[in-house]
Amino acid sequence: MCGRFVVARATGSLVAFYSVDQPADDLPEPNYNIRPTDSVPIVVDTAARSQEPANDSDDGAATGVRRLEAARWSLVPPFAKELKLPYPTFNARSESAASKPSFRASVATKRCIVPADGYYEWLTAADNSKTPFYITDADEDVPLSFAGLYSWWADPTFAADDPDRWVLSATILTMAAPPELAHIHDRTPVTLPTTMIDDWLDPGTRGDQGLMDAAVEASLPVARSLHTRQVAPLRGNGPELIRSVR
Repeated sequence: MCGRFVVARATGSLVAFYSVDQPADDLPEPNYNIRPTDSVPIVVDTAARSQEPANDSDDGAATGVRRLEAARWSLVPPFAKELKLPYPTFNARSESAASKPSFRASVATKRCIVPADGYYEWLTAADNSKTPFYITDADEDVPLSFAGLYSWWADPTFAADDPDRWVLSATILTMAAPPELAHIHDRTPVTLPTTMIDDWLDPGTRGDQGLMDAAVEASLPVARSLHTRQVAPLRGNGPELIRSVR
């Protein structure tokens, strides 16, 4: 699973790496200790209409717009009665997300990338003591692209015409960890290679379990190449959290 992660690079770097057309104005500041329900940046592709018709019978051609948005990290499905759910939704298992009521609509049409510099996992010893590790790209030069799902939820305490009633939220898909990571934890985020990002985000592709399985398969070489290092217990928020202690 992934219960804490890091997004430390500037918005401009994410915009350039993901070829974002429209970055939001409310994107969160860099954060070395992101927790569930914190605001995180997500990359989404949405359909838009061009200004000129494609032909005489069309009032505008469909074009893709890539957006960088701020989302609450813990997905709230549209049918939820309250923002705070009785069960965790910051992660979704890739093996079952397509069939789970909380996630299946997002699998079909609302997929995103959750950028990260790295994430934390804890190695649990026989005495139940926990040792934190930071997991990242070997050269730390490019962001990790977690496969995610997003959803829009309407807060019933707001008026129907109040734009503030809409809450954008997201979850990170997880998969069984390969041997290179399983000695720390048995689950790991589905981290997509750059070659699969466009296909994953394409709003014209209806997602299903087959797409989940393809994402996992494409992610395995990335997961196997990740670098791990032991870090100090997570206290506060700053670059010192990701420094090696060994």
